[in-house]
Amino acid sequence: MAVPRLWRRIPTRYNLIGTECQTCRGLYFPPRTTCPMCRRDGRIVERKFKGTGKVITYTTIYSASAAFHRQTPYVLAIVKLDEGPQLTGQIVCDPDEAKIGMKVRPVFRKLGEDGPEGVIYYGTKFVPAAEVS
Repeated sequence: MAVPRLWRRIPTRYNLIGTECQTCRGLYFPPRTTCPMCRRDGRIVERKFKGTGKVITYTTIYSASAAFHRQTPYVLAIVKLDEGPQLTGQIVCDPDEAKIGMKVRPVFRKLGEDGPEGVIYYGTKFVPAAEVS
């Protein structure tokens, strides 16, 4: 990813900012400029998501590219946010702890880097949420 593109996307990545269609109330992450349901009639505004949700499905990565080989094994999941949108993200936990339906919360973590002296990318990952009694 080019550096200018990276910097333009930082607020979205750091803050889980998506969009909401004020016409049909559709919620989207990543952000959209046009509502897929309302098309031109939709009025799109930014919306910050809490980031809490549950795991819909997941896989454990045992063999990764060179950029991620030190992190293996790691859990990659589709998380359905409490507000509705689904997104793909890493679950920071022991692979044996991961399960479908597990509640998660967002954390700010290092995502990667461009070589040993390149740009370091940060963003949202997920961790198991503590059960509230």
